[in-house]
Amino acid sequence: MSRSADHTVVIPTIGRESLRATLHALAGPGTGADALREIIVVDDRPAPGAPLPLPVSGGPEIRVIRSGGRGPAAARNAGWRAAGTEWVAFLDDDVVPEPDWPARLAADLADLPPEVGGSQGRVTVPLPWDRRPTDWERNTAALAGADWITADMAYRRGVLAALGGFDERFRRAYREDADLALRAMDAGHGLVLGARRLTHPVRPAGFWASVKAQAGNADDILMWRVHGPSWRDRAGEGRGLLRRHLLTTTAGLLAAAAPVALGGRRGAAAALAAGAVWGALTARFAYERIRPGPRTPDEVARMAVTSAAIPPAAVWHRVRGLIAHRSARPWGGPWVVLFDRDDTLIRDVPYNGDPARVEPMPGARRALDRLRRHGVRIGVVSNQSGVAKGRITADDVRRVNARVERLLGPVDVWEFCPHEGGDGCGCRKPRPGLIERAARRLGARPSDCAVIGDIGGDVEAAAAAGARGILVPTGRTRPVEIAQAAETAPTLRAAVDLVLGGRRRR
Repeated sequence: MSRSADHTVVIPTIGRESLRATLHALAGPGTGADALREIIVVDDRPAPGAPLPLPVSGGPEIRVIRSGGRGPAAARNAGWRAAGTEWVAFLDDDVVPEPDWPARLAADLADLPPEVGGSQGRVTVPLPWDRRPTDWERNTAALAGADWITADMAYRRGVLAALGGFDERFRRAYREDADLALRAMDAGHGLVLGARRLTHPVRPAGFWASVKAQAGNADDILMWRVHGPSWRDRAGEGRGLLRRHLLTTTAGLLAAAAPVALGGRRGAAAALAAGAVWGALTARFAYERIRPGPRTPDEVARMAVTSAAIPPAAVWHRVRGLIAHRSARPWGGPWVVLFDRDDTLIRDVPYNGDPARVEPMPGARRALDRLRRHGVRIGVVSNQSGVAKGRITADDVRRVNARVERLLGPVDVWEFCPHEGGDGCGCRKPRPGLIERAARRLGARPSDCAVIGDIGGDVEAAAAAGARGILVPTGRTRPVEIAQAAETAPTLRAAVDLVLGGRRRR
């Protein structure tokens, strides 16, 4: 008898109306939806907007969480970390699962051996039957043959936790799924193709959609930095046209610059020759895109204009990626940083319950923003014995924490200990409970975390939990604490340097 695998479905969304059809297909009668523990919809809009298009009733439980508009990789991470099942299946918000998709998902996941870490569904992209597909439609149709795409991809939650989930440096819906798959296979986890099926319709696209898509060239640089020059072959990707785009762009720049740089007949001749190269390459590119298409006047005009704009856009984003990811390293720990609150992120005001008295420490916002840009999850772990003493309430602590977030930006997890030293709890630092709870809520191990604080209790708690501890001394830090700390940094900025650089320093 096969063993049913406990699973959750996670769907990131930016509020598209198509979400309603996706959810309806999962919840309809006869779908086997009773096999789903839960559906988690991750609202990735930067700010709350119109209500999401959710079914009124019926079907499995749907839970909505927010991820703050940080992109699909971060949204998926928020979804699987909120799940409590052995498997997590990811869907896009514009796919339409076949009527029996939930039942087939359960069958795909049942009795998979432990060495299998992921299962992919089968994707169909419908194309028009009465004409040739447009350039945009052909590009979308490539999803049907792509490997490990998160239009329909399930992973064991333990695999996601061990790998740190999706790399949040991929801010677009591009390459983040291939990156995770390569890391999973590198770690020895098998990926298999299941029998479940869904349809991925072609979304409407604007005139400049193909030019905007060139932003993916920066993501390709990140893939190259992390996975090496053979990443395209391993991910089943073609070589692309970047070299030709570079030649086209160079010819165009020479044609424009030669008359000024050389002057006279030499400049005119050089400009004419470079312009001829640019024109030939651009015409060839446009022809290759027009020939397999419907060849309507609108499509021909679109291909002609965008074929001239794509090469410089591709080169620009390539250069941007080289700069942005010049020191990129593989996604991994510690990619959770837990901070003490008082005298580390904000000035210490004893037993403060007044949000108006919150004052950030110098450089705190810049340090946190830098971690966020690198995809690092941020938490705060803080002793608040004033609650036990009756000086403040737990609600006061939460109001102060909310003010900290307004000043310093979003925090992924807050944990505080309301006890006094003599209460015998396991959470008051230097005990490890706060760190262990925060790590568990973020789907990480304590060993994947770095803890930054200003007193010995902070780094002692880190050591007790198996995390990395970095002391940033202040006026109240005792010399013996500094001497005993495994790592110290003079400022928050220097502590973040240690975390991102991976170095350990006294």
